[in-house]
Amino acid sequence: MIYTNTLSLRHPRGTAEQCSSSGIHTVCDTVTLRNSSVFNTDSCLRRNDTRLFLKYILPFLLLFLWVSPAMASGDEIDLPQEHWSFDGAFGTYDKAALQRGLKVYQNVCAACHSLKRVHYRNLSDLGYNEEQIKTIAREYTVPDLPNDEGEVLDRSARPSDPFVSPYPNDQAAKYANNGAFPPDLSLITKARAGGADYIYALMTGYHDAPEGTELLAGQYWNQYISGHVIAMPSPLSEGLVSYEDGSPETIDQYSKDVAHFLTWAAEPEMEHRKRMGIKVVLYLIVFAGVMYAVKKKIWANVRKP
Repeated sequence: MIYTNTLSLRHPRGTAEQCSSSGIHTVCDTVTLRNSSVFNTDSCLRRNDTRLFLKYILPFLLLFLWVSPAMASGDEIDLPQEHWSFDGAFGTYDKAALQRGLKVYQNVCAACHSLKRVHYRNLSDLGYNEEQIKTIAREYTVPDLPNDEGEVLDRSARPSDPFVSPYPNDQAAKYANNGAFPPDLSLITKARAGGADYIYALMTGYHDAPEGTELLAGQYWNQYISGHVIAMPSPLSEGLVSYEDGSPETIDQYSKDVAHFLTWAAEPEMEHRKRMGIKVVLYLIVFAGVMYAVKKKIWANVRKP
């Protein structure tokens, strides 16, 4: 190998650093004059790679991280942030709010939206006993198994049945809603950014369209929807659903209660998951303490070099 442009630097400790560079590669050899020890010859290459990263790649990464949130927030709508009893690591569902939300769903939302992944027996989580659940289920009918003659008759729903859908199939649902398919609400709070806040904002966001905004027939203006145009009319009104517990019968209260209920429908195991998570964290803390004590015991008689 031919070395060119050799530079020798002598340090107080008696070391010399020789860095040689050709037209393509740079080689750096560090020689200790006292004991002729040769150190790592790739240090210059690593320094050059670091300079290349800092000069060219890092600025692009920083620009990407700065521009991406700005682009993503172009159509982002700030939702009202409500306080929910299930927030946080120790949050739990409010059973009274869940029962009120169920009533709002049954009297309002169930006219168009299904809840296919929730069974009537799951209502025991809301504080209902077996007889109450059977009473709620008997309010609906479902197709039974074919009889001996092949006829399919209807029967009263049982606790083991899922919530009865308002339409027999998706085509019927679209036809009844001018071609718009009302989504199933079983997982709606998991499928929409904001969760319960999204549901609350949607229910309370209906207003008259701003001056100069033209809406087609069957369209409505909602301040919390992307584009502010929605095909679903405002489903709630003051005093629409009666509460036996004396809670306010307002759009705001209805919205909070149904958002609470739909959050439970999407994540009925949330309280159990949180309790299990707390137990696991406490176990890991104790386990880490025990392992640290064992380590100190084992290495107590080992002297440091």
